[in-house]
Amino acid sequence: MTHAHPHPPDHGAHHDPEHAPDPHGQADILDLDAEVLSEHIAAITAWLPVGTAPREIVDLGCGTGTGTFALLDRFPEAHVTAVDSSAEHLDRLRDRAAAEGVSERVRTVRADLDAADWPDLGRPGLVWASASMHHMADPGRTLRAVHDVLAPGGLFAVVELSGFPRFLPADAPAERPGLEERCHAATDRFHAVHVPHRGADWGPMLTAAGFTLDGERTVVVNIDGSRSEAVPRYALNTLRRIRGAAAESLPPEDLAALDRLLDPGSPHGVLRRTDLTVRTERAVWAARRTR
Repeated sequence: MTHAHPHPPDHGAHHDPEHAPDPHGQADILDLDAEVLSEHIAAITAWLPVGTAPREIVDLGCGTGTGTFALLDRFPEAHVTAVDSSAEHLDRLRDRAAAEGVSERVRTVRADLDAADWPDLGRPGLVWASASMHHMADPGRTLRAVHDVLAPGGLFAVVELSGFPRFLPADAPAERPGLEERCHAATDRFHAVHVPHRGADWGPMLTAAGFTLDGERTVVVNIDGSRSEAVPRYALNTLRRIRGAAAESLPPEDLAALDRLLDPGSPHGVLRRTDLTVRTERAVWAARRTR
């Protein structure tokens, strides 16, 4: 996700505040996600049961390149085709590729993966989709399309989020303890309507599309905020997105407390807090095309 995650849709069809365009910049939060969670993303790529290292990889819904660059590091002989619907995200990805000296190993394709006809993505040995599959209008059709694109014996890695990360202690803020949990409950209700496949078990859908499951795991994230100066900015951007989905459901007292946390100039805002932790989970499915 994006990657999240489509971003305006990173696969081409985001319809919710988690990934829709906004004045605070979806691209910024994708870059922060990559910075803060880099070790966990590297651990996922290291776990992938690829067998022979793939030479051609496709990153579906690549956003600003979180997965793309992790996969380039993991497979130093590979080339990656990065697919997204956002020109801004692809521009950032190309700029980073140039800065890191890997432009010759990256091809960008702007496309809407909800469209009936996909562009030519080659015959990859690995397809990676992080925080993008749950945004597809017809996930079954998309899974079948990935199956057809993959080389025989190739691997499809689906990475999905458990939801927005959590950052605050349970007793914060002092005037409205438990605020973050109430915000998450409100966004869960919103996404249950607008993004019904978020949080789905992709295993049965992958096997129904013709894949053979080769592995499944859950990666637990718990990062002390002191480990990265990016954590407060990550919390600020994430809580802004949560506000977009939760505002209509929150009582005025909660909304006011949330806005104080989001005030960059406030001594009580998340940018000044020293008690933040990043807490979330990512589920990973590795599925193989066996025929």
